[in-house]
Amino acid sequence: MGTGSHVNSVPKLHKEATKLIKVMVVEDSPVVREFLVYILGSDPGIRVVGTANNGEEALEAVKRYRPDVITMDIHMPKMDGLEATRRIMETEPVPIVIVSGSTDTHENTKTFRAMEAGALAVLARPAGIGQPNHESTSRELVQTVKLMSEVKVVRRWPQTRRELVLPSAAQALADKPASVPANVKVIALGASTGGPPVLQTILAMLPRDFPLPVLIVQHMASGFITSFVEWLAQSSGLPVHVAMHGELILPGHVYVAPDECQMKVERGGKIVLTHDVPENGLRPSVSYLFRSLAAVYGGDAVAGLLTGMGRDGAEELRLLREKGATTFAQDKDSSVVHGMPGEAIKLDAATFILAPDKIAGVLTGLANGKSGM
Repeated sequence: MGTGSHVNSVPKLHKEATKLIKVMVVEDSPVVREFLVYILGSDPGIRVVGTANNGEEALEAVKRYRPDVITMDIHMPKMDGLEATRRIMETEPVPIVIVSGSTDTHENTKTFRAMEAGALAVLARPAGIGQPNHESTSRELVQTVKLMSEVKVVRRWPQTRRELVLPSAAQALADKPASVPANVKVIALGASTGGPPVLQTILAMLPRDFPLPVLIVQHMASGFITSFVEWLAQSSGLPVHVAMHGELILPGHVYVAPDECQMKVERGGKIVLTHDVPENGLRPSVSYLFRSLAAVYGGDAVAGLLTGMGRDGAEELRLLREKGATTFAQDKDSSVVHGMPGEAIKLDAATFILAPDKIAGVLTGLANGKSGM
């Protein structure tokens, strides 16, 4: 492996070469860069076509190498990963996976700003060779890169222009579907790939006096939930928390399931965290939360599935609808990946199919229709 900006040690495989996923690694540390190139290049389905030492180099390299996926560090000299992500998505859109070596919660909020700018996923840097979780974290990086290579990304308009076209909550409310019940006691949202910016949009559009509690399961690499919650809180008028075992659900508060715990609700409006087995390979699992919601709240719940791979929560969303709950799925056009909401739609589990801004309008309408908790 070389340390420069070009890696060409992987031999061409003739006809099979077209199937290889071309990856570009952007990382300012030579040691970490070599490490990531080694991990990715070890998989026969991936070819590392180039590297860059900082964001400025990345802007040039993306035009030269035309990668299928970019792994992006955040903290780099000259131009950091946030600005590089923003510019790449505005000019040469490519699926971007943020690979962060930082353990600082406040610093890691910048990784979610990169997702806001168009990055698809965030991962912690894989553990070093010889460390207990080296193989599992390396495998997670490889699998994430492969999955993200299948996502069709679109060009992002500059931030100022996007702000001009974002509908207001009032506009969304005007389009809200009719015949939603006014007895709602709780809202639950499940999301995976592409979920953070959608959740940010929804929460930012809810009014400060929003009277309903919101429970969220967002599939995410371990170690980032606290930063995610801090980032959500920066744009939301509602208090956003990492959920704690045994706490009472309060009106107008947002609770996000923590790492490696299943989250459910019990009668009396209490959050319970468990180490029950993963469902659909996931902990926390949307299915686990939604099933408890159906048992405790039934038709007094509102639940929705947002963008994400797989089918976590789809069957349970149908169960909620059968019990009289108001249910929705994010529409295909606004989803980064339409797996979870698409599966729910196939099962006829969604009362409504909505874009994120319309979701916020419906939730606001439900709150306005309430006579109290």
